[in-house]
Amino acid sequence: MAKIQIKQVKSRIGRPERQKRTLDALGLRKMNQVVEHNATPDILGMVNKVRHRVPVTEVAE
Repeated sequence: MAKIQIKQVKSRIGRPERQKRTLDALGLRKMNQVVEHNATPDILGMVNKVRHRVPVTEVAE
């Protein structure tokens, strides 16, 4: 399964509660924090909801 790296580059201040909860579910709690996840449909759907806040890169295995 492919892995992706997700990094939060924009602040969550002033954003809707749903977007804040999505960032929490992805494991992003601070600016410039990077997390790795498997590229499952669930994770990709969450990333799609906050794509304006997080760039995604694929991890070479």
